[in-house]
Amino acid sequence: MFRRRQKPTWYHRLREFVWPSIGFRRSTRYLAHRIARMPGTPTSIAVGFACGFAVAFTPFVGFHLAIAVLIAWLVRGSPLAAAIGTLIGNPWTIPFILIAIYKLGARLLGEHSHHRLPHDVSFIYIFHHPWQVLLPMTLGSIPVALSAWIIAFFPARFLVERYHRRREVRRSAPRRRLRPGE
Repeated sequence: MFRRRQKPTWYHRLREFVWPSIGFRRSTRYLAHRIARMPGTPTSIAVGFACGFAVAFTPFVGFHLAIAVLIAWLVRGSPLAAAIGTLIGNPWTIPFILIAIYKLGARLLGEHSHHRLPHDVSFIYIFHHPWQVLLPMTLGSIPVALSAWIIAFFPARFLVERYHRRREVRRSAPRRRLRPGE
């Protein structure tokens, strides 16, 4: 009944993922409403969202969703909010995040570290020497992910609490009946 007559092609779905036709502002507002209307307490929703947001700053790109849902479940946060929180790691932000956490991890390991990349890095080099890249990235992602969790948790909890309060006020307010001719 509510399906499309013609299913979107894979190209159209990919294009919508990278650049939404409804615009970034509207899609962001839609996600904010979805998060605020989730079942659960504002704290559990905020914990789940913060877990997803923090996991997006780790180098485990293919596993962000699974890791975020697992961590949210372990700390009694909302797994659905965690899934939405991982959307910060999209094709536009992932390259910058990976470069930043690698540089931070290399700096934390120090100058005498064996984790220096050659100037001509390729996927073949990374495939044959995964720890040369993965160890600094993992180490660099820990402080960034913890900071991201804190940065995401408090505003998310505040906004969800405010949304719930306003929604409760709207629901409890008596509705005025319209008379004919008004």
